[in-house]
This record gives sequence, C-alpha cells and structure tokens, in this order.
Amino acid sequence: MNDRQKNICVYCASSSACDTAYHDVARRLGGILAERGYSIIYGGGAVGSMGALADGAVARGGKIVGVLPKFMQELEWGHPGLTELRVVEDMRVRKHMMLSDSDGVVALPGGSGTLEELFEALTLKRLGVYMKPIVLVNTRKYFQPLIELLEHAIAERFMDRRHFDMWQLVDSPEDVPVALENASPWSEAARDFAAVK
Repeated sequence: MNDRQKNICVYCASSSACDTAYHDVARRLGGILAERGYSIIYGGGAVGSMGALADGAVARGGKIVGVLPKFMQELEWGHPGLTELRVVEDMRVRKHMMLSDSDGVVALPGGSGTLEELFEALTLKRLGVYMKPIVLVNTRKYFQPLIELLEHAIAERFMDRRHFDMWQLVDSPEDVPVALENASPWSEAARDFAAVK
C-alpha cells in the first residue's frame, strides 16, 4: 500500500435471519481490513452482516464510514459506533458515494440490494469507468450460482471472455487483502470490448 489510506467499499446485508456464518465472516472481514490499515466505507447499518462488519472494524480500532439514506436515519437504522456516519438524500446518492470514494470493492453475500450494488460496480468496470478491484467472498458457496450465470452470459456472447478479469472470487475474508492487492490491472481500454462484437 502507498502512504494514503485505501478506502474499501463493502457491500453486505442487513438480514438477521440468515445463517450466522455470514455474520461471522463479516465480523472477521471488518477486523482484517482494520488490522491491514484499510478504511471501510459501507451502508451504515447496525444489524445483520452490516452490523457485524462494523463491530469487527471498531473492535480493532479501524476507520469505518457509514453512508445512510435519510429515511433510514429517521428509522434509527444507523450503527452508533462508526468513525463517521454520512446521511444522504437517497439510495442513489448512497451508492454513488460508496463506490466513487473507494479504492476497491468487497461483496459479501446478501439480497437484492447487495446484488444491485455489486452489479452496478461490475457494469461500471465493464464500461471502463470504475477501474478498481472487485472481490466476492464466497461464504457457503453463496456466489456460485451468480458466477455460473456470468459464465453463461459470456458463453452466450453477451459478455467478452476478458470480462472474467473484472472480479475475483475468494473463499474466506482472510483471502481478501491479497486479492485486493493482486487484482488484474483494468483501464479505460475495457471500453474497446465493453460491447461484444
């Protein structure tokens, strides 16, 4: 890492009903990123994997910034122990701020909101707008069906084979720092094959 602290955007879920293994991985990831000197930017929530991620980072003295839409703040969904909580107008602003302020993305398992955020990051990377690493943590093989769908999209020529390099799949949070640092280079040259010809 260079002298500037790197900001890692983490997409994760607010569900408290999922298997507790997902929360454990989120908590470990928060601690690992904090210990490695990364700053975390995430959705700002206090429950589910969101809360566990924040708890893990706070316990290790890490910097963690939450970005919460105003209506969620009014519902008191924000985590009380964050380094900073940014309250924004809506979900669109939240997503833009989280991604544009990041030096890399880590996606933990989650529902439609998490998947929407992840696909936006992948789409912007495909278009040569977002150049940073995107790492998926495959807890309980959660992302396997998604990877198979993306492989199918490539096989059916909706995506280029070079798009395989847009993401890295890892098995555990302990693998995330190496994946972030060793991601394949990406540049505006991706625009040359964004549309499959």
